[in-house]
Amino acid sequence: MSVGSIWMIGDIQGCCDSLNHLLEQPKIADDPTARFWFAGDLVNRGPRSLATLRRIMAMGDRALSVLGNHDLHLLAMAAGARRPGKRDTLTEVLEAHDAPEILNWLRQCPLAHFEYGHLLVHAGVLPQWSTEKTLALADEVHTQLRSSDWKQSLLTMYGNEPDYWDDSFRGPERMRAILNALTRIRLCNKEGRMMLSVKTGPEVVQPGLTPWFNIPKRATRDVTVVFGHWSTLGLTLRPDLISLDTGCVWGGQLTAVRLQDQFVVQVACDQSVDPLAD
Repeated sequence: MSVGSIWMIGDIQGCCDSLNHLLEQPKIADDPTARFWFAGDLVNRGPRSLATLRRIMAMGDRALSVLGNHDLHLLAMAAGARRPGKRDTLTEVLEAHDAPEILNWLRQCPLAHFEYGHLLVHAGVLPQWSTEKTLALADEVHTQLRSSDWKQSLLTMYGNEPDYWDDSFRGPERMRAILNALTRIRLCNKEGRMMLSVKTGPEVVQPGLTPWFNIPKRATRDVTVVFGHWSTLGLTLRPDLISLDTGCVWGGQLTAVRLQDQFVVQVACDQSVDPLAD
């Protein structure tokens, strides 16, 4: 593959010091032409969401991020569609002097990206979606987020229903189904419905539930799907799958994987979230 290094990085969630430490590692810092793909959830829970966004924006064309559920939550707060949660750390972003520029940059981030045989999303894809269908559906929502009435679109973004896909969906129902799959999915039942309330690792889930990527005949099994979101799953490297979320905000690690050869670079992270907090 005649392309410079591409480093795919998992959920940062406002842990900017860990991001800076990761980018300073020799394998990464020694290549000034390297590009960076971020799997979303750039912000929230950690202590430095504003600094994280500014750091990545400063990379310019070298950086690309898909939107995660926490990034969408920030946009929804800016739109007046959501109120701050008890553990949110997003006020500094909304009150920053450059908040309009930051929010506009975030609205330009896609929900899916495909290049060099790798499909980057935040959480996953529904098993029946091909790569082409995933990109098309992601672009439907992306078009709404870039439009002048983006705030209105976010008013109907939240909800666990629908928890399956039907091509006949229209309007807010269609948008929610797409967003639930791309930014929240972890497990499916045997009928292919998303079990959005279950967040444990795949080794302790109840019978009848399967990680979305292990559903038989998954339509994206011919490419490598790259995602974050699932910290209890952790780092997973397969020819058809790269899982990047290694729980940085929980005191785990921040992980970068090189696209060309799945070479891994990790840094240890200080715990930024109280696991006992409400």
